[in-house]
Amino acid sequence: MSDERWMKKALELARRAEQAGEVPVGAILVKDNQLISEGWNQPILSHDATSHAEIMAMREAGKKLNNYRLIDTTMYVTLEPCSMCVGAMIHARISKVIYGASEPRTGALGGAFDLLEANQHNHIFDVRSGVLAEESKLMLQRFFQSRRR
Repeated sequence: MSDERWMKKALELARRAEQAGEVPVGAILVKDNQLISEGWNQPILSHDATSHAEIMAMREAGKKLNNYRLIDTTMYVTLEPCSMCVGAMIHARISKVIYGASEPRTGALGGAFDLLEANQHNHIFDVRSGVLAEESKLMLQRFFQSRRR
């Protein structure tokens, strides 16, 4: 499947988060062109600040693959990951991250700063940004506009 088709699946999960009253972010993990796991934002529902979409997808993948190392996987996420999520992706040895909308306040892959630029990491991954970015951005904007009303 193409990056756009996988990102559409992540956008479906973002809508699921939105319906639950969470910030609409969705993520999926793919290996060998097969969907391994999925996640959507759940920190409010789970009472757990670490329950970001990416973390939820990595937790599920680790259980399915019986390994915390998620080698040769690609993460698709609708919003640029934060530093917590990028750090977890580095530790998990994810191979590639593809995201939709940039996050200028907390994005850790170039939006606010680039965590991968630190030379101390023993693993880095490839990054592609802007896949269905406008759709992701509009969903987030609508969500926050409705919250302000």
